Amino acid sequence: MSLPVAAPPVVVPDAPAPSRSHRRGGGRADVSLPPGSSTFLWPTLFLGPLILGLVIFFIWPIFRTLYLSFTETGAFGGSTWVGLANYGELFSDPELPQALLNTAIYTVFSLVGIPLALVIAALLNTPGLKGRSVYRVLYFLPVVTMPAAIALVWKMIYNGDYGILNQLLGMVGVQGTSWLNNPGTVLLSVAIVGIWSSLGSNIVIFMAALQGVPPSLYEAAEMDGAGPVRRFLSVTVPMISPSVFFITVLSVIGALQVFDLVYVMIGPDSAALPHAKTIVFLFYETGFLKHNQGAAAAIAFVLLVIILALTIIQFSLQKKWVHYE
Repeated sequence: MSLPVAAPPVVVPDAPAPSRSHRRGGGRADVSLPPGSSTFLWPTLFLGPLILGLVIFFIWPIFRTLYLSFTETGAFGGSTWVGLANYGELFSDPELPQALLNTAIYTVFSLVGIPLALVIAALLNTPGLKGRSVYRVLYFLPVVTMPAAIALVWKMIYNGDYGILNQLLGMVGVQGTSWLNNPGTVLLSVAIVGIWSSLGSNIVIFMAALQGVPPSLYEAAEMDGAGPVRRFLSVTVPMISPSVFFITVLSVIGALQVFDLVYVMIGPDSAALPHAKTIVFLFYETGFLKHNQGAAAAIAFVLLVIILALTIIQFSLQKKWVHYE
């Protein structure tokens, strides 16, 4: 009697590992890059236009301006290396200290518009206020208006002979003046126009920030006995401090570069022009009227250093008063 012979075990080969290109559970397809491709290629292609524009319109002009500040351009083109001569001429120019002082005063005046915009935004953010959208549009209109048009309108308002401002002051018994020809009032008059023209954008930013403050924080502060002013200082201001910082940085940079208002509102023969001439106006005179491109480039680079230094200082100080959480 023969014994049954057991069948040999069947060896099943291991199934191949699923390809990364196969679908996984849930119907999701693996989006891994094909073999041999570089993970650096696609980000570079997408960021390439942005980087190219940044280099062409920002980085290259900075280095080109720095180079021109060490040269002297001839009347028929070409440039000659003069080293630090342009900077020596600039810092010995008696108009530079006055231009820097005027720019600093204008910048300080322009910062007054920040709390003013915050107060208006808080009023417009009052619950149940009718016509909020209309007020927002009215305040924002100067932002989308050409600066030259704004300057011309305000120049007529400030006119010492037929300006509406002097007429209104005369109705209440106040003696008017020639605002743009008076050395004591010319810079303040220009700064008021600058504040008015930038008020709308600041109001819109502040309104968006105010609407992002959780109502529960106000309710908790009210339960603790905080009044409206205390709630504003203890809750509102810390919560919108990032927006305040953002507007402050932009306002300082914009004020340091003011030119169009001074150029349009004040005539070249005005006796008050030296008291309103900013550093950018000095750059315009040096480069386009005196045709000294090297010295103008030196002025531009000095302004760049000033803006960069003030921005770095603001970013270093914002850690003490800006709350992001």
